[in-house]
Amino acid sequence: MMKSLAAALLLSTTLTLPTAALAKSVTFTTTLNRYGGNGAYLAFYVTDANGNYEGSLWMAGGNSRYYHHLGGWYQATGGNPGEINGITGASVGSGRSLSVTFDLADALFDAGYQLHIDAAAEDMRESPSDVVVPLTSQGSGQATRGRRYVSSFSYSM
Repeated sequence: MMKSLAAALLLSTTLTLPTAALAKSVTFTTTLNRYGGNGAYLAFYVTDANGNYEGSLWMAGGNSRYYHHLGGWYQATGGNPGEINGITGASVGSGRSLSVTFDLADALFDAGYQLHIDAAAEDMRESPSDVVVPLTSQGSGQATRGRRYVSSFSYSM
């Protein structure tokens, strides 16, 4: 339990400090497929090596009444809007890209943590864990295909 608490504190601290001594500046780039619908909601969150939720990084889509469609994130957080307070942006249109930069704790890399991206679009199927990638130093710059909405995802440090 103490390890999870420490990891959660590291994760939340990196979201509030513009420059942390033990943090990497990491840019997430997500490009959506052309699916012919309205903008997609995306939830970016981290789990530990055992699949336990550690924290939310970003929510693309500002209307909280649709968050329950982001099934993995919603289940992990109980739909608690406090998990995303202040870390939201607009939904992402079909065929469009989103780039977001964070200062993430070094301790999240090469330690079994995974980044999940849940995706959902209005009147279309939901896609929990559309992308799941381990947070590793070697994964930087490597493109990953999503299961439904995400055409490609990569992160760079």
